Amino acid sequence: MLQGVLKKCLLIVLVVVVYQNWGKIERVFNPSQVVSEQTQAKANVVLYATQWCGYCKVTRRCLDQKGIPYREFDIEKDTEARKAYEALGGGGIPILDVNGTLIRGYDPDAILAALK
Repeated sequence: MLQGVLKKCLLIVLVVVVYQNWGKIERVFNPSQVVSEQTQAKANVVLYATQWCGYCKVTRRCLDQKGIPYREFDIEKDTEARKAYEALGGGGIPILDVNGTLIRGYDPDAILAALK
């Protein structure tokens, strides 16, 4: 009985971990979607987000899938990040600063354009 419960709990944890890291996992199996190393090297990407936001999650997944390095700041947990977010005009999440270009919301085409 206890083993069955433990197996179910372990399976649930595994599913959650895979879901949260899907972008990194997919990059291993589909490297053609990764941006060039030169683009990765000059990428300066800052993501202002929260943990619960669905658009923030797909933005993280997109960045991970394409191999774009980024720094993330949780605007609910970090007061300095919240101040920086508000200085950018706030008004919604996610907000990305990609090489000096502000992108509001999930917009993969705009992210790639700002990296060029």
